[in-house]
Amino acid sequence: MKQKRMAAFCLIVVIQLAGGRLVTAQSPYTLDTSHSELRPLIERFMADRGSLVRFHNVPNAPVRTAALKRFYDEAQAQLAALNFDKLSYDGQIDYLLLKNHLAYEQRTLATSAAAFAETEKLMPFVHTIFEWHETRRKLAKVDPVQTAARMNELNKQIAAARKSLDPAVVKKPVANQAAQQLNALRGTLREWFNYYNGYDPLFSWWVEAPYKQVDAALQSYAAHLRERIVGVKAEDTEAIIGNPIGREALMSDLAYEMIPYTPEELIAIGKQELAWCQNEMKKVAREMGFGDDWHAALEKVKNTYVEPGKQTEVIRDLALEAIDYVEKHDLVTVPQLAKDSWRMDMMSPERQLVSPFFLGGESILVSYPTNTMQHEAKLMSMRGNNPNFSRATVQHELIPGHHLQGFMTQRYKNYRQLFSTPFWGEGWALYWELLLWDRGFAQTPEQKMGMLFWRAHRGARIVFSLSFHLGQMTPQQCIDLLVNDVGHELDNATAEVRRSFAGSYSPLYQAAYLLGGLQFYGLQKELVGGGKLTNRAFHDLILRENRIPVALVRAILTQQKLTKDFQSDWRFYAPR
Repeated sequence: MKQKRMAAFCLIVVIQLAGGRLVTAQSPYTLDTSHSELRPLIERFMADRGSLVRFHNVPNAPVRTAALKRFYDEAQAQLAALNFDKLSYDGQIDYLLLKNHLAYEQRTLATSAAAFAETEKLMPFVHTIFEWHETRRKLAKVDPVQTAARMNELNKQIAAARKSLDPAVVKKPVANQAAQQLNALRGTLREWFNYYNGYDPLFSWWVEAPYKQVDAALQSYAAHLRERIVGVKAEDTEAIIGNPIGREALMSDLAYEMIPYTPEELIAIGKQELAWCQNEMKKVAREMGFGDDWHAALEKVKNTYVEPGKQTEVIRDLALEAIDYVEKHDLVTVPQLAKDSWRMDMMSPERQLVSPFFLGGESILVSYPTNTMQHEAKLMSMRGNNPNFSRATVQHELIPGHHLQGFMTQRYKNYRQLFSTPFWGEGWALYWELLLWDRGFAQTPEQKMGMLFWRAHRGARIVFSLSFHLGQMTPQQCIDLLVNDVGHELDNATAEVRRSFAGSYSPLYQAAYLLGGLQFYGLQKELVGGGKLTNRAFHDLILRENRIPVALVRAILTQQKLTKDFQSDWRFYAPR
């Protein structure tokens, strides 16, 4: 078995011992010849789950919850029937990945059901809407007269629920969740209504008027919850609210990521990293003639922005510089097609409200002000995207970061994208910032300050995102941390916090950048620093294993013996 495992490694990279050091030949851009007995099972699972959630497409509907629970139970039983010890190493890795994924999905299903039970108290009438949705899904005949009567009754139930609200009892996060769910249910009800309306004349004659009343009542009730309970006025579309998930849910998410740290321990790591960055920023400030006043030095760097129309040229040059650097120093394989196929687009002013900096992948989205933005907003955007700041983020978004990452994971073990984690996805891109810093990629004081700014930003993200979900920081305190301890522009800091808690990112996502980077950084010190792999072999092997928890990447690269009850105890962080 050991010989077979090593043979799989040799398909990727030719290795030989020379004078006690492990050296590697250049890794070719080869075909994926890996084999796992579980690949067909995982691909079937993904396809079946996709069909299931597209059919049962209303979150929190009891029929959806029950169907998913049955599906996960069946998949767990199928997995448990396999003989783990007889699987290949790839098969064992995939067994652990699927087992971990199923356990997490079950926990998430239970947590979501419990959370919905709280919001349901504020909207007990929702089951009528669920029922109508299921009736349409089953293609059952609808009685227009009876439906109109029930619609009229539903309108009364919404009014009664609204009247019974007690602001002294209802918690703000619960009210906010209920408001969001009511707005989503309006969409579900609209879809149901449009299915029949106009196609069934009797349905339209009976149901159209009471439907419009119910739709207006749902909209009004959601607005009432936000204004009366949450304390956000209807016209305040940019308010940051968020829904703290609490310590127990964070621990569940960390277990899924195979990270054996508590939220409190991770916050302490974030604070240590932030303090290290501030100390380094003081050193750079002295080089720039500002003494220990790193804020003043940072201000000078911010004002190195280029005039409108020139930013795309800056980004192009920085991208080519990063590609040239990793190839010149033989750090990772960059296929020619990956170098030829990245693109650049400009980010809209609306999207800049939540993404004030770059977004990337195959196409890098450049955040820079347009002529439609207010004067102060223009300056904040230009200052926050100056060339010295951008130098640390262009390679993060393109090569060797997200673009190379996406390019390779589409071509190697793509089925493992089911197990995608931001600790691998964002961690990989952030790790390059750490490695390039160590290698002296930043040469001038201004370039150093740019890299340190972003590193401080990632440390602050750990602190404020986890603290928020523990109920220890408000959104405003998160903004203040970014402004005072990192040096953000106010609008950019506000956009970052809004982005973090808008609901489109998982609770651990913002913390995953630096923590995932530190995982790869610790592993690189262990394997490359220990002379067991070259940089190029190390990085190529990671990309060919696809998006999985970094603890399992470590298991693969060290050929750690696995058991079906594997749990990571890897303490990857080495305090400075």
